[in-house]
Formats: sequence, C-alpha cells, structure tokens
Amino acid sequence: MELKNIENHIRTLATLNSNYSPLISCYLNLEKGKKGYRSYLKDRTRLLQSSQKGLPHVEEEFEDALNKVESFIKKKLLPETKGVAIFSRGEPEPFFLPLQFRVPLPNSMTVDMTPNIYHLVELKDVYHRYVVLIASEENARILEVNLGEVTSTLWLENQNLLDRVKQIWSKEHYQHHRHEQTNKFIKEKIKVLDQLMSQGGYSHLILVGNPKMTARIKKSLPKHLSEKLIETLAVSTKAKLESIVETTLSMFIRQEQQDSLSVVELLKQYINTEGPAVIGTQACREAIERGQADMLILSKELEYLHDRDELVKLAVKHKCRIETVSDSFTLMQYGGVGCLLRYRLPDQMG
Repeated sequence: MELKNIENHIRTLATLNSNYSPLISCYLNLEKGKKGYRSYLKDRTRLLQSSQKGLPHVEEEFEDALNKVESFIKKKLLPETKGVAIFSRGEPEPFFLPLQFRVPLPNSMTVDMTPNIYHLVELKDVYHRYVVLIASEENARILEVNLGEVTSTLWLENQNLLDRVKQIWSKEHYQHHRHEQTNKFIKEKIKVLDQLMSQGGYSHLILVGNPKMTARIKKSLPKHLSEKLIETLAVSTKAKLESIVETTLSMFIRQEQQDSLSVVELLKQYINTEGPAVIGTQACREAIERGQADMLILSKELEYLHDRDELVKLAVKHKCRIETVSDSFTLMQYGGVGCLLRYRLPDQMG
C-alpha cells in the first residue's frame, strides 16, 4: 500500500461522523497465522458481545458490524498479510473499511462511537517508506518500499558493458574499459535515484549489493543523497527480494527509533530554554486546536489511551505531524506527550 493511500484512510477515519452506533476497530497480528490471533479474537468478541447485551438497538447494530468483520477474516485475508485493520459499523449508517499490510499490527479490538486510529498512525510512522538500491556491475534495481511492501521496481542494465564483454580485447584494454563503463553506469544509477527520491519525497536510502560496488556508489553520491543514506548492506544480488526487504526493513526501523529519540531531545531542549514547545495533554490539545502545533510527540507507553486516541484524531484533523516514540524516559517524565510548535504566543514567553 502506498503511503498516500494510508494517509487518506487515516484522514477518512479521523473525520468520520459519529451516529451513536457502535463502531468496531479490529487490529490483528497475522505473523503466526491463526494461532497468533484466534484465541484473542474469540475472548475479546465474547467480552464485547456481553457488554452490548440489553441495550436498545445497540446489540443488533453491534452484531451487524461484527458479522462483517468475521466474514472478512474468514474469506478475504491474503496469504502475504501480516497485519490487518478492520473498521466496521452496522445499520442504519453502515461503514466498512478493511486494510491489509505486509507488516504486523498488535492484536486490539475496541468498540466506540468513532474509530480507534492510533495503531494506523503508529504503523505509518514506524514503517512508512524508503528506497533500496541493489547494485552489481551488470545491473541495478531501485526499490520503493512502502509500509514493508515493494510498491515499485526499476531495473537498470549496464548494456554497453554486457555487449562489449563479448568482444576480444586485451586484458588491459578490457579492464580499462570496464572501469570507465562502470563509472558511467554508476553516474546513471545516481541520476535516476536522485530523480526518484526527489519526485517521491523519500528521505531514507539503503545501499545493497556487492561491497566494492556499493562502496563506489556511496563515494559518488552527492551530498544531498549521502545525507539520506542510513545503511550499506553487503548482500548477494541473487538473494531473494523478500529477504532483502525484511533485512532492510529492520535497519529502517532502527533508524526511525533513533530519529524519534532525536525529536524528544529537541523537545527537551526547547522546554529547558523556553523554546517553541509544550508538554502535557491539555497544553498539547490547546496548541493543536489553535493550529499552533507543528508536531505531536506521543509515547507508545502512554497510560491514558483514550486521551492518546483523541489527540491523534485531533492532530490528523488539523494536519499536525505525529511522531510515536518508544522507550523514552524523558518523554514519560513529561506525561508521555509533547508538541513542537510553529511559534510561541506572547503569554507563553518567559
């Protein structure tokens, strides 16, 4: 799934009107197949059904929504799916949105008047997208990876080298031509890579392939691309694509975690120096509502889940960026939530 598609889905869910009918938000982890979620789903469904009993109309509306969820899980899960998010509401104003991903989601099933979108926002933040350049002297593949899934593949062939190898040259002549041709091919790779990353707005790059080739490419990268390079990986170009994506994805996630902690350090710096930042649920809510907030920073360990979900929806509605952070003692000292601001108001000055 493309990043822009999940962004559209998140916005649709965040702005979905409540009609006082129960809406199910169901997230499942499919990494281990049915064993990974069947017991949780069974127990959670039973508990939610008991909580809806005896309520006028609500019980029927809930069962209508639940039947759609169960039907989708039984009949339409794809073999490659590792995480699924299903949002369902029954009559009189039905709503149904199933989303399947090649990366895992936590098991979670809630019922409310509006959807729980936090796990989708977290998925977008943690996995979003990056570019992989797989290089050898003969060819190159440039992969666009969105949410753990390869959404585009571009092949480049060093055709001149392949053609001229067939000719009978002296060893010295061949080696010189090969070096020059490879330099030319590297420049072509970088040019295409630059265009793709610029047009797609990608900010992370991983080089994969023959160590000598990746080293030459790394050395030839212009500064603006070199700054986006997060890792270089020595891998046979004959390795399975699935294995390459899985390995680079773990690298990307580690980098994202470091980026998140850097954002918290910036928040801390601003708080300590009366810079453009606020902390705490209420202060962040007010900043978002004023359009003052540039980025909402949330701890994944935040205890008050309802507040977290409401802040996320509010941030989406106001087009405020969201950063989710794990294992940050600093952020938890601030109550698990903070905001970087576009500006400070006069009454917020020291």
